[in-house]
Parts: sequence; structure tokens; C-alpha cells
Amino acid sequence: MAKTTIGILYNFDKTLCTTDMQEYSFIKNLGMTPSEFWGAAADLTSKYEVEKILSYMCVMIRKCKEKGIKLTEEYLRSCGENVVLFKGVSSWFDRINEYGESLGVNIEHYIISSGTYEIIQGTPIAKYFKRIYACRYMYNEDGEAVWPALAINYTQKTQYIYRISKGVLDANDDYNLNRVQDGSQRRIAYNNMIYIGDGMTDIPCMKMVKQRGGKSIALYPSGRSETVKTLVEDNRINYVCVADYSPNSSLEKIVKLMIENMAVLDRLKNKEEQQLSQYRRAYEDIDD
Repeated sequence: MAKTTIGILYNFDKTLCTTDMQEYSFIKNLGMTPSEFWGAAADLTSKYEVEKILSYMCVMIRKCKEKGIKLTEEYLRSCGENVVLFKGVSSWFDRINEYGESLGVNIEHYIISSGTYEIIQGTPIAKYFKRIYACRYMYNEDGEAVWPALAINYTQKTQYIYRISKGVLDANDDYNLNRVQDGSQRRIAYNNMIYIGDGMTDIPCMKMVKQRGGKSIALYPSGRSETVKTLVEDNRINYVCVADYSPNSSLEKIVKLMIENMAVLDRLKNKEEQQLSQYRRAYEDIDD
């Protein structure tokens, strides 16, 4: 019998790293402050009614041209090297994978982000993800970004939960994504999903996973969080944790309990199916 797979789905900015990923190197290299950069993106949205994610992607291209910076895949990946991760993130994936293995289940990690795919690729944790779904560029013959290849806004994030559940991981495979699939055929059942995010932009994913039997966790850096307070009051999430991925942290203890619970329920379900199948065969033999 194939091992049960549990999927842990993460936002990236302010969930795994301490602020928006562009702010560590990319914006600094432009000689801008974060407020200037995001303000330029907001102005583009306001003036031309450009979708917000497309606006920031456009500003990245425009500002690099103004500063004579070649916006290549290699350059963006280099910006990922300076991303600051929350405490414990670097060892988190190995620890959680080992715990899943001890319970006889397979753990897969996924990113669903409105951030920049190439920057995430440049981080030291990129190797741990089964898939990274984030905004990507199309590049010309000189290797420079010229147009968005993929833009993922907050509501569009939910389609990647469907993809992960069905096992249709190719972001361009809409045919198999939209085919009817029995729940028993799904690669990862919704009730075997954990979504970890930081705020309002994660609401569609948090709500979807929670409503379909999975678990949603909201993180906050420290102290009080009005955003998390709203998520709790609106019943969007299952748990709230400080963004600390260290061994024996509250987050690790809760996630391990979730994994243990999912593993036990799956074993119980398999046992139920086996026993019912045995009884059916026994009655068929008597009838014969």
C-alpha cells in the first residue's frame, strides 16, 4: 500500500522570511526605499487600473532599466541569497520530513506565493519544495525579463491547492486540472493539507483548506497582531503561532500533532476499508 502523503503549503513573504523578499537586496540595489518602490507600484495601479501583482512586476522591469541593471534569472536568484528567514526555518524541513517518516507518512512542501519565483529559487531552502508556485518572468534572447510569464494574485492562489490535491502540478495543464476526479483518486486529500500563512492575503487559501478538512495556521512575528486578531474573529484559521520554526517551538509542536492526527486517521481509514473488504469477500463465498 502506498504511503500517505501530507502536503504543507506555505506563503513565503512574512511567513518563511521576515519581510517582502524584494526588500532584502532587489529594492536596495535600485537605490530606493521599500515605501518608494511599493508606492510606484501603487501609482501604476491607480493611474492605469493595472492589477496589483502585475504593477509590481512592471515596476521591477522599469526601475532596472532606469538603473542599468540587467534583470536576468541569475540576478534575481542572487537577490534570494540575502533573504532573511525566520528562526529555525533552515532546519525545519529536514526535521518535519524525519518526523513524517517516523510515522510512516510522506511529507511534501509547497510554496504558493505572489512573490518572485526566481528570488525564491535563490534562497537556501528552495531545494526542499516539491513545487514553487510564484510570479515568473519571460526572458528575451539576451536573458533579460521583458514580460510576466505568470502572475499569481491572492485569489488565484487557490487554484494551486486544487493542482496539488489532484497531482496536476504543471501550472499550464488546465485540461487535467478541470477533469472530474473522484476523491479517492486525489494525490493529497484536502484533510491531509496544512496551510501556513501570515495575513489577509492568505485568506482565500486558509479558508479553502480549513473548510475542506485541512488545517490553517496564521503566523505573526511577535507581540500583538491586529491582522491575526481579525482572522481569529472571522473564523478563517485553526491555530495562531509566533513565526518561530525552532525545535520544540509552539509551531513545531502543533504541526507535529497535526501530522500525527492525519497519520492515525489515515491508518484507521485503511483498516476500515480492509475489514469491510474482507467481510464482503466472506459473504460472497457463502452465497456461492
